[in-house]
Amino acid sequence: MCKNCGCGHHHGHDSHHDHDAGEHFHRDADGNLYSHRHVKTVPLGTAVLAANDEQAESNRKFFHDRGIRVINLISSPGSGKTALLERTLELLAEERIPAAVIVGDQYGEADAERMRGHGAKVTQIQVHDSCHLNAAQVGAVLHDAVPEGTKLLIIENVGNLVCPVAFDLGEDRKIALLSTPEGEEKPLKYPGLFAVADVVLLTKMDLAEVLEWNRELCRENILKINPAAKILEVSSRRGTGLGAWIEYLKNLTK
Repeated sequence: MCKNCGCGHHHGHDSHHDHDAGEHFHRDADGNLYSHRHVKTVPLGTAVLAANDEQAESNRKFFHDRGIRVINLISSPGSGKTALLERTLELLAEERIPAAVIVGDQYGEADAERMRGHGAKVTQIQVHDSCHLNAAQVGAVLHDAVPEGTKLLIIENVGNLVCPVAFDLGEDRKIALLSTPEGEEKPLKYPGLFAVADVVLLTKMDLAEVLEWNRELCRENILKINPAAKILEVSSRRGTGLGAWIEYLKNLTK
Protein backbone atom coordinates (compact mmCIF):
# COMPACT_ATOMS: atom_id res chain seq x y z
CA MET A 1 0.00 0.00 0.00
CA CYS A 2 1.36 3.40 -0.93
CA LYS A 3 2.18 5.27 2.27
CA ASN A 4 1.51 8.63 0.64
CA CYS A 5 -1.89 8.03 -0.89
CA GLY A 6 -3.24 4.63 0.14
CA CYS A 7 -4.13 3.73 -3.44
CA GLY A 8 -2.90 0.16 -3.33
CA HIS A 9 -0.03 0.76 -5.75
CA HIS A 10 3.67 0.88 -4.95
CA HIS A 11 4.94 4.10 -6.55
CA GLY A 12 8.64 3.42 -6.61
CA HIS A 13 8.94 3.47 -2.80
CA ASP A 14 11.40 1.11 -1.12
CA SER A 15 8.72 -1.50 -0.47
CA HIS A 16 9.83 -5.08 -1.05
CA HIS A 17 8.24 -8.50 -1.06
CA ASP A 18 10.09 -11.72 -0.19
CA HIS A 19 9.65 -14.64 -2.55
CA ASP A 20 10.54 -18.12 -1.29
CA ALA A 21 12.94 -19.65 -3.80
CA GLY A 22 12.82 -23.15 -2.26
CA GLU A 23 14.16 -25.20 0.66
CA HIS A 24 17.68 -26.58 0.40
CA PHE A 25 19.52 -29.20 2.50
CA HIS A 26 23.19 -29.14 3.47
CA ARG A 27 25.51 -31.05 5.81
CA ASP A 28 27.56 -29.39 8.50
CA ALA A 29 31.16 -30.26 9.37
CA ASP A 30 29.97 -33.22 11.46
CA GLY A 31 27.81 -34.63 8.65
CA ASN A 32 24.48 -33.56 10.13
CA LEU A 33 21.76 -32.45 7.72
CA TYR A 34 20.32 -28.98 8.06
CA SER A 35 18.04 -26.96 5.81
CA HIS A 36 17.55 -23.32 4.89
CA ARG A 37 15.52 -21.32 2.42
CA HIS A 38 16.92 -18.87 -0.12
CA VAL A 39 14.88 -15.67 -0.16
CA LYS A 40 14.78 -13.38 -3.19
CA THR A 41 13.82 -9.75 -2.57
CA VAL A 42 11.88 -8.05 -5.38
CA PRO A 43 11.06 -4.30 -5.36
CA LEU A 44 7.35 -4.25 -6.17
CA GLY A 45 7.35 -0.55 -7.03
CA THR A 46 9.79 -1.24 -9.85
CA ALA A 47 7.59 -4.02 -11.23
CA VAL A 48 4.41 -1.91 -11.12
CA LEU A 49 6.02 1.04 -12.87
CA ALA A 50 7.73 -1.19 -15.43
CA ALA A 51 4.37 -2.67 -16.45
CA ASN A 52 2.86 0.82 -16.60
CA ASP A 53 5.73 2.12 -18.72
CA GLU A 54 5.30 -0.74 -21.18
CA GLN A 55 1.63 0.15 -21.65
CA ALA A 56 2.51 3.85 -21.86
CA GLU A 57 4.79 3.10 -24.81
CA SER A 58 1.92 1.27 -26.50
CA ASN A 59 -0.30 4.32 -25.92
CA ARG A 60 2.43 6.56 -27.29
CA LYS A 61 2.66 4.51 -30.47
CA PHE A 62 -1.13 4.81 -30.88
CA PHE A 63 -0.84 8.60 -30.63
CA HIS A 64 2.22 8.85 -32.86
CA ASP A 65 0.70 6.72 -35.60
CA ARG A 66 -2.34 9.02 -35.72
CA GLY A 67 -0.51 12.33 -35.39
CA ILE A 68 -2.07 13.11 -31.99
CA ARG A 69 -0.32 15.27 -29.39
CA VAL A 70 -1.16 14.59 -25.75
CA ILE A 71 -0.99 16.68 -22.59
CA ASN A 72 -1.48 15.43 -19.04
CA LEU A 73 -2.96 18.05 -16.69
CA ILE A 74 -2.00 17.51 -13.03
CA SER A 75 -2.97 19.61 -10.01
CA SER A 76 -4.60 19.65 -6.60
CA PRO A 77 -8.38 19.26 -6.41
CA GLY A 78 -10.09 22.60 -6.92
CA SER A 79 -7.31 24.26 -8.88
CA GLY A 80 -9.64 25.07 -11.77
CA LYS A 81 -8.74 22.32 -14.27
CA THR A 82 -12.31 21.75 -15.42
CA ALA A 83 -13.18 25.45 -15.74
CA LEU A 84 -9.99 25.97 -17.73
CA LEU A 85 -10.82 23.05 -20.01
CA GLU A 86 -14.33 24.36 -20.70
CA ARG A 87 -12.84 27.60 -22.01
CA THR A 88 -9.96 25.79 -23.72
CA LEU A 89 -12.27 23.49 -25.70
CA GLU A 90 -14.35 26.43 -26.90
CA LEU A 91 -11.25 28.29 -28.09
CA LEU A 92 -9.74 25.20 -29.73
CA ALA A 93 -13.00 24.73 -31.64
CA GLU A 94 -12.75 28.33 -32.86
CA GLU A 95 -9.20 27.60 -34.01
CA ARG A 96 -10.42 24.42 -35.77
CA ILE A 97 -8.11 22.18 -33.75
CA PRO A 98 -9.93 18.85 -33.24
CA ALA A 99 -9.56 17.85 -29.57
CA ALA A 100 -10.66 15.09 -27.23
CA VAL A 101 -10.60 14.82 -23.44
CA ILE A 102 -10.12 11.92 -21.01
CA VAL A 103 -11.13 12.78 -17.45
CA GLY A 104 -9.93 10.88 -14.39
CA ASP A 105 -11.94 11.03 -11.16
CA GLN A 106 -12.49 8.63 -8.30
CA TYR A 107 -16.27 8.55 -8.71
CA GLY A 108 -18.97 10.19 -10.81
CA GLU A 109 -18.97 12.12 -14.09
CA ALA A 110 -19.48 15.68 -12.87
CA ASP A 111 -16.41 17.10 -14.61
CA ALA A 112 -17.04 15.21 -17.85
CA GLU A 113 -20.65 16.42 -17.93
CA ARG A 114 -19.49 20.02 -17.56
CA MET A 115 -17.16 19.71 -20.55
CA ARG A 116 -19.54 17.90 -22.89
CA GLY A 117 -21.12 20.22 -25.42
CA HIS A 118 -17.98 22.36 -25.73
CA GLY A 119 -16.87 20.95 -29.07
CA ALA A 120 -14.92 17.82 -28.12
CA LYS A 121 -15.43 14.15 -27.31
CA VAL A 122 -15.17 13.72 -23.51
CA THR A 123 -14.62 10.33 -21.86
CA GLN A 124 -14.76 9.68 -18.12
CA ILE A 125 -12.59 7.11 -16.32
CA GLN A 126 -13.54 6.35 -12.71
CA VAL A 127 -10.49 5.18 -10.74
CA HIS A 128 -12.45 4.46 -7.53
CA ASP A 129 -10.06 4.28 -4.56
CA SER A 130 -6.94 5.01 -6.58
CA CYS A 131 -5.37 8.47 -6.67
CA HIS A 132 -4.22 8.64 -10.30
CA LEU A 133 -4.80 7.40 -13.80
CA ASN A 134 -2.52 4.68 -15.12
CA ALA A 135 -1.51 3.82 -18.66
CA ALA A 136 -3.67 0.69 -18.84
CA GLN A 137 -6.82 2.63 -17.95
CA VAL A 138 -6.09 5.17 -20.66
CA GLY A 139 -5.17 2.50 -23.19
CA ALA A 140 -8.42 0.63 -22.58
CA VAL A 141 -10.56 3.56 -23.80
CA LEU A 142 -8.45 5.03 -26.59
CA HIS A 143 -10.30 3.60 -29.58
CA ASP A 144 -13.63 5.00 -28.32
CA ALA A 145 -12.29 8.15 -26.65
CA VAL A 146 -10.23 9.54 -29.52
CA PRO A 147 -12.19 10.08 -32.75
CA GLU A 148 -10.49 9.89 -36.12
CA GLY A 149 -8.91 13.22 -37.00
CA THR A 150 -8.18 14.26 -33.40
CA LYS A 151 -5.07 16.44 -33.18
CA LEU A 152 -4.93 17.06 -29.43
CA LEU A 153 -5.84 14.78 -26.52
CA ILE A 154 -6.12 16.42 -23.12
CA ILE A 155 -5.98 14.13 -20.10
CA GLU A 156 -7.38 15.66 -16.91
CA ASN A 157 -5.76 13.54 -14.22
CA VAL A 158 -7.15 12.86 -10.75
CA GLY A 159 -6.67 15.81 -8.41
CA ASN A 160 -3.40 15.00 -6.63
CA LEU A 161 0.07 16.56 -6.67
CA VAL A 162 2.00 13.35 -5.92
CA CYS A 163 0.71 10.06 -7.31
CA PRO A 164 -0.05 11.02 -10.94
CA VAL A 165 3.51 12.22 -11.50
CA ALA A 166 5.00 8.71 -11.34
CA PHE A 167 2.69 7.20 -13.95
CA ASP A 168 3.52 7.85 -17.60
CA LEU A 169 0.32 7.71 -19.68
CA GLY A 170 2.01 8.09 -23.06
CA GLU A 171 1.70 11.88 -23.05
CA ASP A 172 4.00 14.39 -24.74
CA ARG A 173 3.84 16.96 -21.95
CA LYS A 174 2.92 17.17 -18.29
CA ILE A 175 1.20 20.44 -17.39
CA ALA A 176 1.03 21.59 -13.77
CA LEU A 177 -1.76 23.83 -12.51
CA LEU A 178 -1.30 25.93 -9.40
CA SER A 179 -4.14 28.18 -8.25
CA THR A 180 -3.56 31.41 -6.35
CA PRO A 181 -5.58 30.25 -3.28
CA GLU A 182 -3.06 27.43 -2.78
CA GLY A 183 -0.32 29.90 -1.92
CA GLU A 184 3.20 30.39 -3.19
CA GLU A 185 5.00 27.49 -1.48
CA LYS A 186 3.47 24.49 -3.28
CA PRO A 187 6.35 24.08 -5.76
CA LEU A 188 8.79 23.70 -2.87
CA LYS A 189 6.53 21.33 -0.92
CA TYR A 190 5.67 19.13 -3.93
CA PRO A 191 8.70 19.49 -6.21
CA GLY A 192 8.20 16.26 -8.17
CA LEU A 193 5.42 17.62 -10.35
CA PHE A 194 6.95 21.05 -10.92
CA ALA A 195 10.32 19.54 -11.81
CA VAL A 196 8.86 17.65 -14.79
CA ALA A 197 6.19 20.12 -15.94
CA ASP A 198 6.74 21.67 -19.35
CA VAL A 199 4.25 24.42 -18.45
CA VAL A 200 3.03 25.70 -15.08
CA LEU A 201 -0.37 27.34 -15.37
CA LEU A 202 -1.05 29.79 -12.55
CA THR A 203 -4.84 29.72 -12.33
CA LYS A 204 -7.55 31.84 -10.69
CA MET A 205 -5.53 34.98 -11.29
CA ASP A 206 -8.73 37.00 -10.77
CA LEU A 207 -8.35 36.21 -7.05
CA ALA A 208 -4.68 37.18 -6.77
CA GLU A 209 -5.22 40.72 -5.54
CA VAL A 210 -7.81 39.96 -2.88
CA LEU A 211 -5.69 37.07 -1.60
CA GLU A 212 -2.56 39.28 -1.53
CA TRP A 213 -0.87 36.55 -3.54
CA ASN A 214 2.85 37.15 -4.05
CA ARG A 215 3.53 36.76 -7.78
CA GLU A 216 7.29 37.23 -7.55
CA LEU A 217 7.69 34.68 -4.76
CA CYS A 218 5.56 32.10 -6.50
CA ARG A 219 7.45 32.41 -9.79
CA GLU A 220 10.76 32.32 -7.93
CA ASN A 221 9.77 29.08 -6.20
CA ILE A 222 8.72 27.45 -9.48
CA LEU A 223 11.98 28.40 -11.17
CA LYS A 224 14.03 27.10 -8.22
CA ILE A 225 12.61 23.68 -8.96
CA ASN A 226 12.48 23.94 -12.76
CA PRO A 227 14.40 26.83 -14.37
CA ALA A 228 13.11 25.79 -17.82
CA ALA A 229 9.41 25.84 -16.91
CA LYS A 230 7.14 28.01 -19.04
CA ILE A 231 4.88 29.96 -16.65
CA LEU A 232 1.50 31.22 -17.85
CA GLU A 233 -1.00 33.18 -15.76
CA VAL A 234 -4.66 32.58 -16.55
CA SER A 235 -8.14 33.35 -15.30
CA SER A 236 -10.91 31.18 -16.71
CA ARG A 237 -13.59 33.52 -15.36
CA ARG A 238 -12.18 36.63 -17.03
CA GLY A 239 -10.37 35.01 -19.94
CA THR A 240 -7.07 36.55 -18.90
CA GLY A 241 -4.02 34.81 -20.37
CA LEU A 242 -6.00 32.26 -22.36
CA GLY A 243 -4.61 33.55 -25.64
CA ALA A 244 -1.06 32.57 -24.67
CA TRP A 245 -2.29 29.16 -23.49
CA ILE A 246 -4.10 28.46 -26.76
CA GLU A 247 -1.06 29.63 -28.72
CA TYR A 248 1.06 27.11 -26.80
CA LEU A 249 -1.39 24.33 -27.73
CA LYS A 250 -1.51 25.43 -31.37
CA ASN A 251 2.28 25.28 -31.58
CA LEU A 252 2.28 21.86 -29.94
CA THR A 253 -0.07 20.44 -32.57
CA LYS A 254 1.78 21.85 -35.59
